[in-house]
Amino acid sequence: MLSSISTRRLNPFSLLSPIHVLLSSTSHPIFPNPTSYFHSQPRNPLPNQPNIDHHTVRETLSCYIDDWKRALEFFNWVETDCQFTHTTDTFNKMLDILGKYFEFDLSWDLIHRMKSNPCSIPDHATFRIMFKRYITAHLVNEAITTFDRLEEFNLKDEISFCNLVDALCEYKHVIEAQELCFFGKNRELGFNVNDTKIHNMILRGWFKMGWWSKCREFWEEMDKKGIPKDLHSYSIYMDIMCKSGKPWKAVKLYKEMKKKGIKLDVVACNTVIRAIGFSEGADFGVGVFREMRDLGCEPNVVTYNTVIKLLFENGRVRQAYSVLNQMLKNDCAPDVITYHCFFRSLEKPREILKLFDLMICNGVQPRMDTYVMLMRKFGRWGFLRPVFIVWKKMEELGSSPNEFAYNALIDALIQKGMLDMARNYDEEMLAKGLSSKPRKEL
Repeated sequence: MLSSISTRRLNPFSLLSPIHVLLSSTSHPIFPNPTSYFHSQPRNPLPNQPNIDHHTVRETLSCYIDDWKRALEFFNWVETDCQFTHTTDTFNKMLDILGKYFEFDLSWDLIHRMKSNPCSIPDHATFRIMFKRYITAHLVNEAITTFDRLEEFNLKDEISFCNLVDALCEYKHVIEAQELCFFGKNRELGFNVNDTKIHNMILRGWFKMGWWSKCREFWEEMDKKGIPKDLHSYSIYMDIMCKSGKPWKAVKLYKEMKKKGIKLDVVACNTVIRAIGFSEGADFGVGVFREMRDLGCEPNVVTYNTVIKLLFENGRVRQAYSVLNQMLKNDCAPDVITYHCFFRSLEKPREILKLFDLMICNGVQPRMDTYVMLMRKFGRWGFLRPVFIVWKKMEELGSSPNEFAYNALIDALIQKGMLDMARNYDEEMLAKGLSSKPRKEL
């Protein structure tokens, strides 16, 4: 069994279920001449070619989020060979994949290509992606320069500025965000940046950094400047209190909000459930969960996930399963995080694999970190067969393995002494341009 799996190699376009019929309907090669990314010659449509919808194209691109070259080949092929018209949405998806690998020159080529087509004009989401990817690469000046260039797209406005600040704060460049908002060029923008929304973003940025003293200082500074605090301000600061090990202060803020008459939304309730669960126990957290339903605040999937985490932390596995069943009955579909809560805590391979199958049957697409988590877990336990079951499922669902998936598989093979097979996979990942861990055994 293992030898047959090891010799099998991913042929992603024939495995992708959304376009399986599309690709099997022709004997032509999928990418006859993928030498030029943006200037492929138009081709004749394929015979008996079914229509391809935008959802299918997006889902297919999502499968290649860890393989930008393959994603770009598919992106161009579906346009030239299938006469598919890309929209702003599908362009944005491709931009996100390119940006993940710092292919910013190709990204700008794509943006100019968007600009020339009335069906795919760049929008705020386009440049939100560019801000995010530049700042993820710590190219802050390039992100700010991109904002300055937005005049040519008629998008240099408050929304774009907020997207830039949000990206800076999200990826731990809060100092630069503060300088941008409260010093330098902010007077030239033509709109007010000294408001609650911007302050909430920066407060959340200090939270992301984990600088608790700076969070407290900024919270107090908002009072000194007379910046009104809204529901989001309190929700962020309650989260800060929980993460900094002071959940009882979050509960105190919750009571303060109720006194002020601030109506709680589901996000604030989720934070309160977590805070009370940490400080007073899972039963009290579940009590708030019931209370929020009585108050007409409908729980969402994050609420259920929070309750499940609390129950697992208290070793109450049966009740966690009961909450999962309740989600399915209440039409609140579990997401990948829901199943991750179970995968992290369960200790029987058969039970985990059964739940993994249930997850897929319920239409929840595993993420790459789902596969990696399971393979590492089974590998640590010394179970090789479940590792290959997960690897095979990843191939069947059309996901292209990244370096973490390969390394998890190779580690499991080495642990079992299967060095030749481990070496084959190591060579395969290197051939794909992925980074391999240095290993004495290989």
